[in-house]
Amino acid sequence: MSNQLENLISKKEEIQKKIERENSILKKSKYIESTKKRKERTRKLIQKGALLDKYFYTENLSIDETEDFLKIFSNYIKENKPDKYKKN
Repeated sequence: MSNQLENLISKKEEIQKKIERENSILKKSKYIESTKKRKERTRKLIQKGALLDKYFYTENLSIDETEDFLKIFSNYIKENKPDKYKKN
C-alpha cells in the first residue's frame, strides 16, 4: 500500500513538472508570436513614414507639423478615395 502511494506521488510530481514545462513552452511561443507581430507592425509604420516623406517632402517637419499637414488634406482624401482602397 505504501509503495503504491509513493508511486502515485512520484507520478503526480512528474505530471506537474510536465505541465510546468508545457506552460513554459506556451509562454515562450506567445512571446515570440507577439514579438513577431510587433516587428511586422513597426516595419509597416516605418515604410509608410518613408513613403510620406518621399511623396510629400515632410522630412523637415516635426511630428506635430506633419500631423497638421495631414489634417489639411485628410477630408479631401477620405472623400475622393477610390473604392479599391476603402475598407470592405
